[in-house]
Amino acid sequence: MLPERFQKLKKALCARQNDLTVLMESVQKPHNMAAILRSCEAVGIHRAHIIPTDELRFNKPKSAAGVLRWIKLQRHEQQQQAYQHLRQQGFRIIAAHPSDTATDFREYDYTQPTAIVMGTERTGLSAAAIADADELITIPMQGLVQSLNVSVSAALILFEAQRQRQQKGMYDDSGVVPDDAMDILFEWAWPRIARYCRANKLPYPALDPGSGQILDTKRFKSMISGLHG
Repeated sequence: MLPERFQKLKKALCARQNDLTVLMESVQKPHNMAAILRSCEAVGIHRAHIIPTDELRFNKPKSAAGVLRWIKLQRHEQQQQAYQHLRQQGFRIIAAHPSDTATDFREYDYTQPTAIVMGTERTGLSAAAIADADELITIPMQGLVQSLNVSVSAALILFEAQRQRQQKGMYDDSGVVPDDAMDILFEWAWPRIARYCRANKLPYPALDPGSGQILDTKRFKSMISGLHG
């Protein structure tokens, strides 16, 4: 672990936005899910949510394997349960859906705790997801097409959220609680050792705050030998 790399990880962690997230309802294509997750990570989202289709229910698509190292993905079985969970976490739920009553996505205030709900590529959001949302947003269209690719739509909305939050200085301070932040930082810096610790129910070793090196060298060596054993 190079010190420069470790400082870059710390900077990214400090910019994480715990009160901004995305819920994907039945997004069918793995590459679209992966693209949405990349946009989530790019704007500093810490945890995204999904109600998976049968295709995605029990497998993590290879196209998303890289980004899932940096962002957590929580699965929900039903729309109602997902909404309930998000509301318990303090999120306001906005659904991306073209409607005469929907707000232009650029006019919504994303500096408040917000969960953005995106629907399936073919039919959009379910009727229940639309009805149960706190507000609807839409991307205005001037051409003849009626909608954009779901991952493109998600990117437009997320980077508008980023723009608003940057103007308010919301990327200057981390929203991750200190204990959780140290665990996340260790998992990012030492993923192989982190997996070993979790598998053996061991606490993560302390890191040097400047270089990111593991302080307990003896314990580190024993874990490496365990990995190869």
